[in-house]
Amino acid sequence: MTTAARPDLIDFPFSPVGTEVPPKVAELRERTPVRRVRTIAGDEAWLVSSYRLARQVLDDDRFSLKDTSAPGVPRQYALTIPPEVVNNMGNITGAGLRKAVLKALSPKAAGLTDWMRTEAERLLRLSMAEGPTLDLRGQFCDPFSAALHCHILGIPQDEARHFHRSLDIAFMNSACPIAGARVNWDRDIGRMKELLDHPDTTGLMRDLAVLRKDPAYGHVTDEMLATVGVTMFGAGVISTSGFLTMSLVTLLTHPELRVALRDDPRLTEKALHEILRVNLSIGDALPRLATENVRLGEVEVEAGELVLVLVEGANFDPEHFVDPDIIDIHRENAADHLSFGGGSHYCPATALGRKHAEIALNTILEHMPHLELAVPIDQLVWRTRFMKRIPERLPVLW
Repeated sequence: MTTAARPDLIDFPFSPVGTEVPPKVAELRERTPVRRVRTIAGDEAWLVSSYRLARQVLDDDRFSLKDTSAPGVPRQYALTIPPEVVNNMGNITGAGLRKAVLKALSPKAAGLTDWMRTEAERLLRLSMAEGPTLDLRGQFCDPFSAALHCHILGIPQDEARHFHRSLDIAFMNSACPIAGARVNWDRDIGRMKELLDHPDTTGLMRDLAVLRKDPAYGHVTDEMLATVGVTMFGAGVISTSGFLTMSLVTLLTHPELRVALRDDPRLTEKALHEILRVNLSIGDALPRLATENVRLGEVEVEAGELVLVLVEGANFDPEHFVDPDIIDIHRENAADHLSFGGGSHYCPATALGRKHAEIALNTILEHMPHLELAVPIDQLVWRTRFMKRIPERLPVLW
């Protein structure tokens, strides 16, 4: 779709900085909550910035996630994974694997919560021993998330490094295809296929491997099973680590919240919905493709057009959240946030992501009661053209 004839288009996304909502967001939400924008790929899209209209898009099946990967449609950015895995949970459902995946993602799985606590303690003590400062993202958030997903998948922990090294490229937002992304994908799929029959593989990947002996799953290939593992590791690690890192940014920039959770760790579970609401880890927007003509506010969205749900626009909408710029851990409707999506594509790992963050935050505040940034806030370097807003490093003192 050409944009040459549309000089009024604004470029999206706006800012990679994760310490404030870009000022443009409030202006758009108030004046044009459905606004035409130009994406990184150079295509046109409708950007939705109010809570009411964002919820409408996410709840209406005429706005499709799966179809955003179809050939020739407008895109946010070039795909860095094969198109068939964009709607991975749909593929999993179609293959009859959803039940096994959801069971593995439950924080109520036997022993999982205790394992997370033990691992968080181990990683934090190891990092603190290298003091006096440490990079909480690189030395704790990333490895804690990677270890968790190795544990869930049931693959050896030393595989974390192998799969994690692909993520910096796999989650880039680029106008053109990235050669390294496909190379990494093929390598990781090959490695995950080998792990299906590895003697040390347990957990989900072992359960999936066993299905190959069941005639009812005769249509399931090793490639499909490996795709489940690679995409769960990638999407899971980048999401949980990104959310946890940005939750720590919130605590570090709001001392009163940090003190409240440090003094009463029981508050953390409840506070997480509000921390999620103000969390700016989603670096772009949630994409949907209109499969029919749909009225959206004052705009008629035509079939085949791309719609982008601006999560920070919805989560900071004063018409839905009173005083949205104030962090209120007792906010009654904080759980209405859209940070895990919504509708039929609501993230299936929501409960796991919250428990992962709860354990991590409480462990950090217990062992680092005087936690603070080791550098001025404006010295944080924010990653650009990436699907998550994250600082490259999060240096702290304690």
